[in-house]
Amino acid sequence: MSDELGMPLQGEIVAAALRADTADIKVFLEVLATKLTGALPERTQVIRQRSLFAREQPVREIMVTLGEYQYRLMREKYGSLTTSRARLVRGIVLKTDQLSVDQWIEELATALAQEAAQSAQARSALERYIL
Repeated sequence: MSDELGMPLQGEIVAAALRADTADIKVFLEVLATKLTGALPERTQVIRQRSLFAREQPVREIMVTLGEYQYRLMREKYGSLTTSRARLVRGIVLKTDQLSVDQWIEELATALAQEAAQSAQARSALERYIL
């Protein structure tokens, strides 16, 4: 993500990197959780499914807060994905929109690219972990 790239192209690059592992939902969630917590640990929350007798603790939910929006991705009980974007004001949710997975990835990628444009630290982290 060099300075010569325009914002739309940066968003497309980030979206492609986020979308790379969508074929297997379990792998997709693990990779996405690793990338986002590595790049933005203070803005990313990962909730894992816990079971008394299970060795694995797969990702159940990922929440990323960027600016005034919180992006949420949940794996439902039977494996389907639910995505949403909530508008926050001082930590209070004012409005929540349900999104398709593709739209969620596009909007998250755009928000990540905007964050990278505003912060050198975020830009460096995104280059290391996302791309």
